[in-house]
Amino acid sequence: MQAIVITPVKDALEATLETIQAISEANGNYEYWVFNDYSTDETKKALEKASSSKDFNLVNLEEVTSNPSPNYKTVLQIAQKKALKAGVPLIIVESDVKVNRDTLEKLLQFAQEYPKAGLVGAITHDEEGKVNFPYLKFKQLKSKEPTKTNRSLSFCCTLINNNFLEKYDFTDLDNSKDWYDTHISQKAIALGFENFILPELPVWHRPHASRPWKQLKYKNPVLYYFRKWFLGKDKI
Repeated sequence: MQAIVITPVKDALEATLETIQAISEANGNYEYWVFNDYSTDETKKALEKASSSKDFNLVNLEEVTSNPSPNYKTVLQIAQKKALKAGVPLIIVESDVKVNRDTLEKLLQFAQEYPKAGLVGAITHDEEGKVNFPYLKFKQLKSKEPTKTNRSLSFCCTLINNNFLEKYDFTDLDNSKDWYDTHISQKAIALGFENFILPELPVWHRPHASRPWKQLKYKNPVLYYFRKWFLGKDKI
């Protein structure tokens, strides 16, 4: 086994099944875990059916925690323990991302060549092959070479190296937050690791397909920011 691969899921069933299919076809040998975070019964049943035909392990988080969705901290804690026990990196592929056959193996190859790498991210593209959210900040990169960055990496399709996993315990993650990509990116740098974006390694990203309510950011930004700030949603 080369890595633990995880996909957190909150409905968006069609996109999720495409993510799972792409990972099942990826080059390499991985232990794949899908974490169902209080999705609808329809999604839960579809994932259970898919797990019997695809090579992945399904965890229904309702059986693990009574905390309401999102439960990214719980997912990261479980995944870290599995990666450390196996002595391999952790790769997160979110359920609005479709990898290519060589995506995971190239992430691993880079991490093996750069043991000081903390996080390594594949760059996100839209269906037309153009850099899109959340990596628009890297759109103007002139070089296509792997690029060290102090800016935060998203967990869309990101490897977390086991050297870093050994140094930072995810049980220390802040309970008041919902998402941890920014914090973990910064923590890796603080502990002396280097984070990289790989401009020549694209994945297809459908922004917020994994959390459909976040489409409000584009359709109704006033309502989105009301929910974010006054209802405590989407805490980074």
